[in-house]
Amino acid sequence: MSDLFTRAQALFGATAHIGIEGIRDDSAWVTRTPRDAAVLMAITDRAEPGMLFTHRPKTMASHPGQVSFPGGKLEPGEDVITAALREAEEELAIPADAVRVIGTGQNFMTGTGFNLTPVLGLVPPDITITPDPREVDGWFEAPLRYVLDPRNHAAKMGDFGGVQRPYIEIVWNGHRIWGITAGIVANLSRRLDWRELVD
Repeated sequence: MSDLFTRAQALFGATAHIGIEGIRDDSAWVTRTPRDAAVLMAITDRAEPGMLFTHRPKTMASHPGQVSFPGGKLEPGEDVITAALREAEEELAIPADAVRVIGTGQNFMTGTGFNLTPVLGLVPPDITITPDPREVDGWFEAPLRYVLDPRNHAAKMGDFGGVQRPYIEIVWNGHRIWGITAGIVANLSRRLDWRELVD
């Protein structure tokens, strides 16, 4: 068991009471029956750990071109951890048994009608990433010390369905992380202090 896993698991467990501040919960705007979904927040197990992100293809019907985590809706009989690991394997070819699950975050509702649960896990530093071009336009690893640092979380306002609402934006090396994905990262930063994780 790596030291990073031990520290992250302890911090994540001790902060389970923290809610979803910073993430838009769109329950009031959902008009269809919600579907359960999950995403994997994958951290690389190294002295300078990073977090893995994907770019959605521009041809996708929802959130085209946006930065996201690997994930999707639950299949019949799945729990959120199984679904997040399956989606990461389908999208990035990360074997499910290569992910050491730290825990699950609090679920919340997206405007597209998904009851979403983030799953936090650790992956080996030398893991081979092979994106599926049907679901992923590209991927990148951003330093954990950067994405979890609140000083890099810019407060923005945007038009969502004719309503001005706040959102968070994190820009790293030309990659624009915003919306729900940035909200999940910002919420994680309230639970994991990067200074206690990075050697």
